[in-house]
Amino acid sequence: MNIRRFLPWIIGIGVIIIIAFWIMSLQNTALRHSQAVGKEWGNVDAAYQRRNDLIGNLVNTVKGAADFEKSTLTAVIEARAKATAVTVDPTNISPEQLAQFQQAQSGLSSSLSRLLVSVERYPELKANQNFIDLQRELTSTENQILTARTRFNESVEVYNGYILAMPQSFFLGSYKEKPFFKSVEGAEKPVEVKF
Repeated sequence: MNIRRFLPWIIGIGVIIIIAFWIMSLQNTALRHSQAVGKEWGNVDAAYQRRNDLIGNLVNTVKGAADFEKSTLTAVIEARAKATAVTVDPTNISPEQLAQFQQAQSGLSSSLSRLLVSVERYPELKANQNFIDLQRELTSTENQILTARTRFNESVEVYNGYILAMPQSFFLGSYKEKPFFKSVEGAEKPVEVKF
């Protein structure tokens, strides 16, 4: 039997197998990067959930101050409800979904800030140990949110860089570019402090 006769077939089949394994490797790497983005989104979501839970405790503590402004508490409760109503699917995240999520979270941050500013007029509440502990926890949670958002953006950068690069982009058409967290509109302006 003459092996030279079959050599072109063997080489052709070998090349096809190598290309198939290379394409599978591209798909598997893209899947790992996509899963990393999903994991980091879970961390972002968990940090925001922690903040929402703390806000509930904070509102209940503030409610104990009988003469506290009800409208401020109502605004925080409503903003918290809106923020928890917005959900994002990390596997199919779109810039619009992320913007809607950020807008809801920004509204909650704004109403929470108003609540904390109005607390300044209530010395007995400011001295309440539960309130002090909750403020510390909220500060810590805001730092966790920042870290989670930063890590999410880093994993999106790796994922987008991989799927959009050549030659992967030819073979990974089913993988879509994911959006980054961006600062809320107006965040670039300096904060005006009034005494």
